[in-house]
Amino acid sequence: MKRPPLNRRLAEFGTTIFAEMSALAVSTGSVNLGQGFPDTDGPDRIAEAAVRAVRDGRGNQYPPGPGIPELRTAVADHQRERYGLAYDPDAEVLVTAGATEAIAAALLALVEPGDEVIALEPYYDSYAACVAMAGGTRVPVTLRPHGGRFVLDLDELRAAVTDRTRLILLNTPHNPTGTVLTREELAAIAALAVERDLLVITDEVYEHLVFDDAEHIPIATFPGMRERTITISSAGKTFSFTGWKVGWVTATPELTTAVRSAKQYLTYVSAGPFQYAIAEALRLPPAYFTGLRDDLRAKRDLLADGLAQAGFEVFRPQGTYFITTDIRPLGERDGIEFCRALPGRCGVVAIPHAVFYDHRDQGAPFVRFAFCKRTEVLQDAVKRLASL
Repeated sequence: MKRPPLNRRLAEFGTTIFAEMSALAVSTGSVNLGQGFPDTDGPDRIAEAAVRAVRDGRGNQYPPGPGIPELRTAVADHQRERYGLAYDPDAEVLVTAGATEAIAAALLALVEPGDEVIALEPYYDSYAACVAMAGGTRVPVTLRPHGGRFVLDLDELRAAVTDRTRLILLNTPHNPTGTVLTREELAAIAALAVERDLLVITDEVYEHLVFDDAEHIPIATFPGMRERTITISSAGKTFSFTGWKVGWVTATPELTTAVRSAKQYLTYVSAGPFQYAIAEALRLPPAYFTGLRDDLRAKRDLLADGLAQAGFEVFRPQGTYFITTDIRPLGERDGIEFCRALPGRCGVVAIPHAVFYDHRDQGAPFVRFAFCKRTEVLQDAVKRLASL
């Protein structure tokens, strides 16, 4: 062939690091703390709700394009009861195949070739690929460690905005660093978006996984932001059914229509019976969400303490179910090579941060571990890591 099969927009994106490291975990019999999925299922009653839907013939055929009314209403109720955000379930809520499709559809709908998209670096890997597919230019603004957390430089963010900037792509609670943006940081971002007339896409899939004194505050709640914000979340992280791929968008009718215009040519519809189950899940009592948070906080502390004892510098996360570590106290500097060697050294798999950066040198010494696993699995991993 005269040119490579893969188009130039995606030429830099090969097999994901998650596939590589998960395969390495299998081949070496290692504890997989790389890819972020739980090793136990969510509540039995929600699984049974999906079984009932299948048996009752609800969702076995194409569901409505925007999502079933029961789930759209449950999402709208959740946003109102949790955050005081009122959305019309018929015009301002769109169900997607997980948050990943919501991100793709939003970027494909809103970005034209030449538009700049600002993203906080390190970023979830699909962000870069989706910006590329939309023909946009990604502009990373780097979170840097300070005071035990990764911090956003607001001056750097402001300097990144140009006349070509279309939108800011946020992620809070932030994967992979575990940072939760503060009220002050979000207020500054909101003021900048209003001043420069920017859209904001905000990925809030870890909204219920926030620990200690941190607080998740949707940026859509700030003055002038509801009309320019596309809020994205999903069921996978909150209810431990990541394979169901049920996500959603909340935004103004105009923005929701734009995202739906792209989404309908991606999956069209998905997860019919599971939508009914997640509609029930969103109405679980507050005790469920508190119990989930408390369980994950205990697992966070178990793994964080073990990593510190093994010699890592540990950034104890304020949210998500990932711990970022610095490998330089171990005499290491290259996170990619460290992660490739780690299974052979002690039988544990992690993910290098560098793959989430445009500025690879900024992420080189950082490595991410997932703690959304059974306690006995984390205890085993801590014992293995002690051999370092």
